[in-house]
Amino acid sequence: MSRRGLIVILALLGAAVVISVVAVTALYLLLGRGPSLPEHAMLRLEVGGELPEQPPSDVAAVLRGNPPLTVHAIVESLRRAKTDDRVAGVLLRPTGFTTPYWGKVQEIRDAVLEFRTSGKPVYAYLEYASERDYYLATAADKIFLMPASSLDLTGVATYQLFLRGTLDMIGVYPDLHRIGDYKSAVETFTEKGYTPAHKEMDTAINRSLYDQLVQGIAEGRRKPDADVRLLIDQGPYLPDAATRAGLVDEVGYENEAKEALRAATGAPEDPDRDPLHEDDEIDGRAYAGRGSSLLGLSSRPRIGVIYASGAITSGKSGFDPVNGPTVGSETLIEAIKLARKDDSLRALVLRIDSPGGSSVASDAIWHELTLAARADDRPLVASMSDLAASGGYYIAMAADTIVAQPSTLTGSIGIFGGKYVTGGLYNKLGAQIDSTSHGKRAEFESPVRRFTPDEVGKLDEQLRAFYDDFVAKVAQSRRKSVAEIEAVAQGRVWTGRQALDNGLVDGLGGLDRAVAIAKERVGIAADEEVELAVFPPHRPFYELLSELSGSGAWRQNGAGGWTSGRLNAAERDVLRALRGPFALFRRGEPLALMPYRYLSFAP
Repeated sequence: MSRRGLIVILALLGAAVVISVVAVTALYLLLGRGPSLPEHAMLRLEVGGELPEQPPSDVAAVLRGNPPLTVHAIVESLRRAKTDDRVAGVLLRPTGFTTPYWGKVQEIRDAVLEFRTSGKPVYAYLEYASERDYYLATAADKIFLMPASSLDLTGVATYQLFLRGTLDMIGVYPDLHRIGDYKSAVETFTEKGYTPAHKEMDTAINRSLYDQLVQGIAEGRRKPDADVRLLIDQGPYLPDAATRAGLVDEVGYENEAKEALRAATGAPEDPDRDPLHEDDEIDGRAYAGRGSSLLGLSSRPRIGVIYASGAITSGKSGFDPVNGPTVGSETLIEAIKLARKDDSLRALVLRIDSPGGSSVASDAIWHELTLAARADDRPLVASMSDLAASGGYYIAMAADTIVAQPSTLTGSIGIFGGKYVTGGLYNKLGAQIDSTSHGKRAEFESPVRRFTPDEVGKLDEQLRAFYDDFVAKVAQSRRKSVAEIEAVAQGRVWTGRQALDNGLVDGLGGLDRAVAIAKERVGIAADEEVELAVFPPHRPFYELLSELSGSGAWRQNGAGGWTSGRLNAAERDVLRALRGPFALFRRGEPLALMPYRYLSFAP
């Protein structure tokens, strides 16, 4: 190549680099300015649905459009709005939740209370109000209830589905074994009703959640706890009765709540303004996610946030039509390695929303997290969302500090395994299964007969080895004796508040609290802004499309993505129970999985 040709090529490359830098900088400045807002704007924040931890990662969800705001996006919007001079107030609109848990609702409620310290008003508008909708609304200055609605405040109830009678009818025997008297996941299939230990555990969890509900209402409505308990016993309420009881402030429609909020913000009166023309309102979706840190160009200190959301499985992360997102050990370990190698990260936060799953996958993830925690002496803080139980608690043990919401469901330090004997079902259908095998235990996983005493001994040996190792690791992580951990293990599920009392977690709070602890550990000032780097990184749309066209594994998950959109939460709960605990996992794999205890039968 001639010298002149080389100069031309280098000049073209240089021009391309300059154009790219200019384009990225322009995009950075465009997004960094945030959404266009009028002066004295109201932020309308709808909160409901599944409250995901991360944006959707399957093509079906992306193509459906309008993805729900993540928990962090909602909390971050409130945090930014607190100091945004353009935002004069917030209209909070709970719209119902499709999962039965309380942790994420509690985290958002805390963010609303923190916003109120700015002195700006928050009004809540309820078109319908269940316990969690109302619990969230009690963080507001005023609560409006729609005239045709009701306040369904009746207490906390959970439902456990037992399938043993059904399995007996169809000729299936659940040959399931566990370590831990409270490891009740197997009882969904082995029992026809509560065992004493299972009932004791559920009663204690419900009592803790009920007490937290009472405390939240009492503080929000400025009433004694005893009065709130009496009011709950008298529910549900029609709108006028709810007003007389002091549970809501006014009965009215959304436009009336908005007008009242405008007046409370001190908005200047404009006689020419059309009250139906909402030009001073900004929707929460438009306001969220416009910070400059999205592009990674910020000069702020960086903290990595590693998300583990879903049932823990071996292999790649994906989406199951019944169980939702799954945390694949291969995918998460790859993300942890990326975070470990990123020298710009001052600290790491592990955000967990998982009921657990595969014992093998959980152990592999835990090991990789311990390596990341030791790398360059960077602190690792665990933040528990709705769930961090069994395998979810297992991976949290790698952290220096564990933070949970008071209503997080955690613990469940136990394990179970086994198989379903389906030979009777095939016989009922006129089918017969015969086998040929060599080896004393070659038919260990036989679907036509129960385990022999010898095989039960071998299975129990495997389960006991994992359980003992689990307890020993918890003891080491929590700096307690094995006997102390054994007393709170046995597969028992605890709320975050109970877990704090039992020494299984270190503090209460959400992701912001975990980040604050990480900042303190590395000497970042409490009021200094940081950039949160997300792991696994969000996958680009073209990568999702390539999976759609070329990956057999995705075709299965993709179908699940579409199917799950047609199932409500109750249908998914029942299908998950009917399908059994082994569908997501390798054959014969011991499971560190929390019980299927919360079943919502509301449509």
